Amino acid sequence: MTRQRPSRCWAEIDLAALKRNLTSIRTALPASFRYISIVKADAYGHGAPLILPCLLQYGIAIFAVGSVYEAVQVRPLIGPKPTLLILGPILPEEEMPYLLEYDLTPTLSTQEELERLEALGQKAGRPLDIHLKIDTGMGRLGIWHPQASALYQAALNASYLHIQGLWTHLSSAATDLDYTRQQRSLFLKTLNELPDVDFKQWLIHADNSAGLTTLDVTAPFNAARIGLLQFGISPFPQRQPIPVEPVLSFHTRIGLVKQLPTGTRISYDGSYRLKRPSALAILTGGYNDGIPTSLSHNGCALIQGQRCPFVGRVTMDQTIVDVTDLLQPPAIGATATLIGVQSTASIDVWEFSNASGKIPWEILCAIGNSVPRIIKETAS
Repeated sequence: MTRQRPSRCWAEIDLAALKRNLTSIRTALPASFRYISIVKADAYGHGAPLILPCLLQYGIAIFAVGSVYEAVQVRPLIGPKPTLLILGPILPEEEMPYLLEYDLTPTLSTQEELERLEALGQKAGRPLDIHLKIDTGMGRLGIWHPQASALYQAALNASYLHIQGLWTHLSSAATDLDYTRQQRSLFLKTLNELPDVDFKQWLIHADNSAGLTTLDVTAPFNAARIGLLQFGISPFPQRQPIPVEPVLSFHTRIGLVKQLPTGTRISYDGSYRLKRPSALAILTGGYNDGIPTSLSHNGCALIQGQRCPFVGRVTMDQTIVDVTDLLQPPAIGATATLIGVQSTASIDVWEFSNASGKIPWEILCAIGNSVPRIIKETAS
């Protein structure tokens, strides 16, 4: 991480925007709800070392990541007090010991996992906090809902496990409201069939960023898992249910400008031919930096506040754009914005991802580790 402007390709992180987003989301949540901040995949590609101090400053005390590997990176950044929930499975040999060393809270999905975790707690001489996940239709992790009662009872009776939460995952909250209601209903039905559920002390959570629009405040939910929305990106491509603003912008530079005649073949395999005499700018970023090859012939960059189309195939560390229509020849070293705002023009993550045939989550995670994340200094 560096706070200095890099020379070729970089992402700017607007912490003031992040704080405003957190306030908006917190205001939209019921006052009784706990905020579970999802910071897996390096805080969705935003850079955990920059993001986590801001989240702590805001008062968030529950974080979640995808794996033990990620948790080992995150725990030193948040300190010993916050809860650190592992959403994914735990590899038995390599990862189990880290649960104790880093005080991690695993998610329980199977009887086999329960037995391993119970043995680990017994060996350590102290119980482990766990969350039990109930599969209501995602088909991924969690115990299938008709079988949840037996696993729950075994966890409740275990000597070295403490249940701290029960949760499910809504698979289609942004696309299928009927299926989402069905999942929510199955989760509530399962909860009502479990004995001795501590609805006051345990975290009961089903909703992610997309699920907030169908949140049932009369149900026993008391927490929500917030990922994409806290970074200012709606999970809905056409609407913004909560007012948030983008935290990340993505930029590169012009490394070279050249003039080429009509008919010239451009980039690998000559997949594009110039239809007119053209001015081309060579950008100092490519697919190694997070500009997918699927944007070849299909993407654009903002230069001088104007959209300049990609021509030819995106290459490993360079991308070619047509700058013929700019009012002035661009300067070497000038900024080309891939995601963000220039003057009155903008390209948001949804536009960038739709043009590349991907989803915003994938685009953010694909911005490479070689791309520095720097703090954008703005007023809070």
